[in-house]
Amino acid sequence: MSYTLDNGAAAPDFSLPATDGKMYALKDFASAKVLVVFFTCNHCPYVLGSNEITRQTAEKFKKDGVVFVGINSNSKNTYPEDSCEHMVEQMKIHKFPWIYLHDESQDIARKYGALKTPHFYIFDQSRHLIYTGRAIDSPRDPSKMKSNDLEKALSEYLSGKPVSIPRTNPIGCNIKWEGKPPHWMPPEACDLV
Repeated sequence: MSYTLDNGAAAPDFSLPATDGKMYALKDFASAKVLVVFFTCNHCPYVLGSNEITRQTAEKFKKDGVVFVGINSNSKNTYPEDSCEHMVEQMKIHKFPWIYLHDESQDIARKYGALKTPHFYIFDQSRHLIYTGRAIDSPRDPSKMKSNDLEKALSEYLSGKPVSIPRTNPIGCNIKWEGKPPHWMPPEACDLV
């Protein structure tokens, strides 16, 4: 059984509010040559440790028509710092080069099968999945990074090559579910990191 989207799967649609006060759906990114959807949050040390690497990747590939969209699905009842108000504050402070969406119902995280923060999904122009998993192999401490799988996948796809490693295990904190985790969540993933 697969817990997350399979390669080749179509991107699930969404309609979510962003930190800029607007609502966004999948169709709003139709002009993007490549769409990177990633599940993230405000508090996770793996996110905080790797945000600047994610920024560099987003900025590097912007000229190639790659658009990044971050989604925070964490329960604010578990971590108050993951509230929408704190998301707005984070974007004001850091000015990240992506749209930052709030999935308060957690429905979109369930549709994507998001396992961790951060967890990345790359979709091609027809919005089929070509890569899912981690961005880098040491998100909590990028000084120990040996591979940037997200950047490698984007480079391969944009140069017309098949993505050589289309799936990796995301490394990070578990999504903070409201109530019981989804039925597909493996028990060992239900920790409180």
